[in-house]
Parts: sequence; structure tokens; C-alpha cells
Amino acid sequence: MRRAGRVVAEMHDRIRAALRPGVTTLELDAVGREVLERRGARSNFLGYHGYPAVICTSPNEVVVHGIPGGRVLEEGDIVSVDCGAIVDGYHGDAAFTAGIGQVDADAQRLIDVTRDALDAGVAELVADSRLGDLGAAVQATVEAAGFSVVRDYVGHGIGTAMHEPPDVPNVGRRGRGKRVAAGDVFAVEPMVAAGSEDTLVLDDGWTVVTIDGSWAAHWEHTVAVTDDGPELLTVP
Repeated sequence: MRRAGRVVAEMHDRIRAALRPGVTTLELDAVGREVLERRGARSNFLGYHGYPAVICTSPNEVVVHGIPGGRVLEEGDIVSVDCGAIVDGYHGDAAFTAGIGQVDADAQRLIDVTRDALDAGVAELVADSRLGDLGAAVQATVEAAGFSVVRDYVGHGIGTAMHEPPDVPNVGRRGRGKRVAAGDVFAVEPMVAAGSEDTLVLDDGWTVVTIDGSWAAHWEHTVAVTDDGPELLTVP
């Protein structure tokens, strides 16, 4: 899983380098495909329930699962990029949100708070903790900033399949939920809206947007629980 995670991290690095005003989301997908091919890895997104790409690109009001296409990213936009890889049957999965060119302070704060929420959740993944501890940490970080946790979509277990039990909600109560053990691996992924948490799936069956049109951010890492604490697997 570390090997799969390193492929995902390289996809992120290469896609970040390609982010600029005027790039299309389909061009970003091509960058991800090149990394997978060069590394001899397979995509766990392409073909998943018919999904047609190797990455998800979710600009501005799109929360998750945006399909790459002809949309041109413009100065001041933000975009969430989610992607994964399979190496020798094991999966990695991670996401980031970045600005296109110069973004305003509110957009940057949304990005930063969502990343802080990811870090807060990951820090709770120690042996004998509970998943409610993670959810509580994410929720507290987001709501203290005046943003909303998107509750319709959650993190998940990951291993020989991209989505494995249990669900990993981004809200919760401390001391509740599944007990965490060394050897567990989770995809932790807060999705945060600047306005309402309510979402809608568009007619393509994939693209999830905020109902009120507010912007959203998404960060994710694949995280292993070890005797020494949490280990991020989707890093270089």
C-alpha cells in the first residue's frame, strides 16, 4: 500500500504542477494517466461503476466526483483533485484542493481549514481510539471556522478494494464508533462547504454540487494505524 500511495502522491505532484488558468480538467486527467502508465500501476477510479476517468476534478461549487472534460479552469477558481492507484492488488486514494492562480482570502481559508480538519482527524488514528474521535475532531475544526461538514459523503476503509468497511464519517462523538487497531488502514477525507452542507447529484450521475452554490474543498489521505501512531501512505 505504500507503493500504491507513492504513485498517488506522484499523480498529485504532477497535476499540481499543471494547474494554471486555461487548463482543462481533461488535460489534468491526461497527466494522471501518464503517471499511472509510467509507474505500471492501474487506476482504481477508471471503470469504477462506469466512471470514465482516472481522476475526479471538482471545481468551486463541486464537492466531489466531478468528471474531467472541457471545463476550463480560470484565475481565482479552486479545484479538488481526487485520484487513486492499484499496485499488486493494493489500493491508494487521496485528494487535495488548490487554487488556480491568485485566489481570494475566503477561498484560501476554505482550503486551509479543510486541510487542518484532515490533519486533526488523522491525529486521532491511534490504537484503541474510536472512529467517533476522528469525526469529532474533524467536525470541531470545520465548525469552529464557520464552515459546514458535508455529511452525505464519508471516508472509508481501504486495502485490497478501494472502498472497504467501515465508513469513516467526518462528524461524531468521542468514545463512540468502531475501535481502531494497529494494522487498520483508512481513507480519511473531510469534505467541507463554505455554506450549506446540503448537496445534489447532477444528471451525469456523478458530479456532486452544493445546493446553495457555495464553494467546497476536499482533502484526503490513505492512513495506516501503527503501534507508533498514524502513518500517511499517500505521500512521496
